[in-house]
Amino acid sequence: MAIEIEHKFLLRNNDWRQNITRSTQYQQGYLSSKASSSIRIRISDEKAWLNIKSATIGTHRHEYEYEIPLQDANEIINTLCSKPIIKKTRYIVINDTNTWEIDEFHEENKGLIIAEIELKEIGESFLKPHWLGEEVTQDSRYYNNNLAIRPYSEW
Repeated sequence: MAIEIEHKFLLRNNDWRQNITRSTQYQQGYLSSKASSSIRIRISDEKAWLNIKSATIGTHRHEYEYEIPLQDANEIINTLCSKPIIKKTRYIVINDTNTWEIDEFHEENKGLIIAEIELKEIGESFLKPHWLGEEVTQDSRYYNNNLAIRPYSEW
């Protein structure tokens, strides 16, 4: 069984930008978003994935991901997914021995920037860089499937 263990944070400032190692543009649409799970299509660069994730709020959730043809993903996003489509730039930032994924959202979610760290074990410790702000792991408003239903611009 695939388990995702992650923590989500808001950012205190833009100091993280000086440590960006790469970035990728993403768009993702949701086929289903229920109390128990979400099913999404994600496109980045020239690849696409079908992702199924439990809707558990907290640091760990079940997650399954499968690569699919890019053309199929574009058709699914354009014809079957709920709107709005999530669009964001993901920056990879290395801090000490940790890799952070920092998502800067666009369009309906513009202005929202979230830092995430994925861990190997529940309860694993990690260093918190000075640019991290409030932890929002337990706040479901910051989950992508909820941002597709109630975008940041509507808060």
